[in-house]
This record gives sequence, structure tokens and C-alpha cells, in this order.
Amino acid sequence: MENTRQVFGERLQRHRGIVFKVANTYCRDAQDRADLAQDIAVQLWKAWPGYDPSRSFTTWMYRIALNVAISSLRASETRERASLPLDEALHDVADANATDHEADQQLRLLEQFIRRQGALDRALLLLYLDERSQREIGEILGISETNVSTRIGRLKQRIREEI
Repeated sequence: MENTRQVFGERLQRHRGIVFKVANTYCRDAQDRADLAQDIAVQLWKAWPGYDPSRSFTTWMYRIALNVAISSLRASETRERASLPLDEALHDVADANATDHEADQQLRLLEQFIRRQGALDRALLLLYLDERSQREIGEILGISETNVSTRIGRLKQRIREEI
């Protein structure tokens, strides 16, 4: 049992960036991000006994993290059903000392675009921006490679039109 815990802990530590990327993509508030990251870690631990070492650990981790995030998002949408005003301070990712204001504006627009997308499209964009292959994205999300390609193409077109 101790060895299992140690191996899991080492792998989680090595790939913790995945947990934080997913939490950051699906939560605006710092406390919500921390809660989601903790929920993801708990679910990873619960699923650990079923992990197949012949498969990619990061693919397995992304799949669980995204499923937890999407479930959490759906649950919070069901609870809230009302629109909340955006707090622009939470969405301003640009460095105040940055000199390239146009790039900062483009980054903010892209972040806002991603936040407006549904759960699956957010996951697609997150994985695409993380430079995962279409095959791996399909495996993580449980959709075909063709579907991944089509959806990414449509998202790129919408980004060009909206940004």
C-alpha cells in the first residue's frame, strides 16, 4: 500500500501541471480552482487502482481531470442558473508592465472566447493548445479523431471570426 501511494504521489507531482491547467480552464475564482484541483486529485487517487500501465499516464490523467471538471461545471451551472456579472480583475491576464498591448488584448480575447465555450469545446481547446495530437485528444475525450479534427477546425474558424 505504501509503495502504491508513493508511486501515485510521484506521478501526480510530476504531472501536476495538468491538474492546474484543467482547473484554471474551468474555474474563474481562485478558491474554486483550488477546490477543483483537489477534487481532481481525489478522483485520480480513487481511479489509480484501475490505471493500466500499458497506456499513457498523462492521457489517463487528462481524461479523469477533464471528466471531473466537466461534471463540476455542469453541477455548478445547475445550482446557479443565474448569470453573474464578470469581474474584469479576475480575467485580466496581461502583465501591467507589458509593452505589447495588442498581444495582451489578443490573449484576453482568446481567454474570454475559451470561457464562453461549452465543456467539450473548452477541453478540446485546452488539449489543442497543450499541443496534444488529435489521436490523443480523441482518446482523452472519448471521441473519434475525425470528430476532433472537425471540431478544432470549426473552433479555429470561430476564433478568426470573433477575435
